[in-house]
Amino acid sequence: MLDVRELTAEAFAPYGQVVAPLRTGGQGAETGYDPEASASEAKLVLGNGEPRLWLMHLPHVGLGFTRIARHRRVTQCLGSLGGKEWLIGVAPPGDFSEDARPRLEDIVAFRVPGDRLIKLHVGTWHAGPHFIHDECLFFNLENLDTNRRDFHAVPLSAECRYRL
Repeated sequence: MLDVRELTAEAFAPYGQVVAPLRTGGQGAETGYDPEASASEAKLVLGNGEPRLWLMHLPHVGLGFTRIARHRRVTQCLGSLGGKEWLIGVAPPGDFSEDARPRLEDIVAFRVPGDRLIKLHVGTWHAGPHFIHDECLFFNLENLDTNRRDFHAVPLSAECRYRL
């Protein structure tokens, strides 16, 4: 069972970044906000292909998983539409070899509020999004060929389930 953690920038740092709403949006020179100097801006790696922003309409598939995946060439950004809370299981990036896999004890879970996005570091292992709703819409920012050329999924030795 995975205890679900609160999503904070510090807790999620080994796996990626938390993107929170900004009042200024960084619009215009008069705001004083410099997105290039802000640590809260998602640092994207999408240069290894053509970026793809798409909407995923996902059905509820349960609160457990037996496989985990990663992308070794790009970051990935995920967020729900409509303010729905969701869950994700993650393990830190590490060995980038083809036969690498995360240890079960390294997999942790986070509850992502509906007003937050996450950016996964290159190589972060992830399972999800998962949610309690019947269905959910998510935006996904990755590369056009990510799921064909940069999708490294492995089976887990046991099912991981979220403890809510």
